[in-house]
Amino acid sequence: MATVELTKENFDRTVSENPFVLIDFWAGWCRPCLAFAPVYEKASEANPDLVFAKVDTEAQQELAAAFQITSIPTLMIVRDQVAIFAQPGALPEAALTDLIGQARALDMDEVRQKIAAQQKPASGEGQGGTPGTPEG
Repeated sequence: MATVELTKENFDRTVSENPFVLIDFWAGWCRPCLAFAPVYEKASEANPDLVFAKVDTEAQQELAAAFQITSIPTLMIVRDQVAIFAQPGALPEAALTDLIGQARALDMDEVRQKIAAQQKPASGEGQGGTPGTPEG
């Protein structure tokens, strides 16, 4: 699958309609971004079931600001509309391949439970422990 160019107009739709999206925040003047581009493209060819997208931070400054992108390249992985990874820096091919494998292996139900637990108020009632266990 070809790499998708993300804009503020198609970002939400792309992330909501696809269960696994890798996003490369980049700029044409950024040498590390240009060095990472062939690695990213090769990974997209090796993983045709995933959506590989790019955000040109110069053309899409609002989108870059919304995600607080301060260094490029920054790679973000979104699974089931949850950002599970975001880190600046150009990855070598082996590291990107490993990262994709780790992201594929994540149990998204467990991820959502952890997020929900972090967002709950710290009151004594209604905590999300396992039913029937003393700790909650």
